[in-house]
Amino acid sequence: MKQLTVTRIAIKDTQSTYEQEQVLNALPKQSIEEVPWKTYPYKPTVQFAAGYNDTHLFLKYFVTEKVIRAVNSVVNSPVWQDSCVEFFIGFDEAGYYNFEFNCVGTALAGYGPSKTKRNLLPEPIVRQIVTRAFIARQPNSKGIQWELTICIPLTTFIHHPSLTLLGLQCRGNFYKCGDLLPEPHFVTWSAIEAATPNFHLPAYFGHLHFK
Repeated sequence: MKQLTVTRIAIKDTQSTYEQEQVLNALPKQSIEEVPWKTYPYKPTVQFAAGYNDTHLFLKYFVTEKVIRAVNSVVNSPVWQDSCVEFFIGFDEAGYYNFEFNCVGTALAGYGPSKTKRNLLPEPIVRQIVTRAFIARQPNSKGIQWELTICIPLTTFIHHPSLTLLGLQCRGNFYKCGDLLPEPHFVTWSAIEAATPNFHLPAYFGHLHFK
């Protein structure tokens, strides 16, 4: 089972995604490269970096894939159908949060104990998440490169008021998917064992340590 130490970082302006990008760019990157389902063998190149401060959790994804899809533009719409990156985190046994973003930064967020027992977070709460997207096709590139910087206020974790990350040990996973792309794919950071694609399996979450 994977383990990740999430480091505390200095961010002066939590509304400045440019500053967040520069800080996250300097952090060690983790690869999302597990392909648990043989019927979906396509594996884009995906990495992420993670950090936090007293008030926010910061993520940045770095993706290269053959084609992209960005149809959903409404909060809590089915972004998993697009070129999508996801982050799931659970602080206890009661449930876990799922944060999902397409390549232009449209967000979906929910909470619950399982895939079938989930509630979407209220739209005003999800809109507090700040994203910054960058998409480019480089000359002679084999695909499209895109990056997504994500700033999640700790107040977004509405089922865990007064959440403090410093010193916290919890569980989570990171994903890349694209259900309606020409080559649907389901790639994970911490490996999953299941008959069909399913990211909502907390038993396979990795360990996250906030230091």
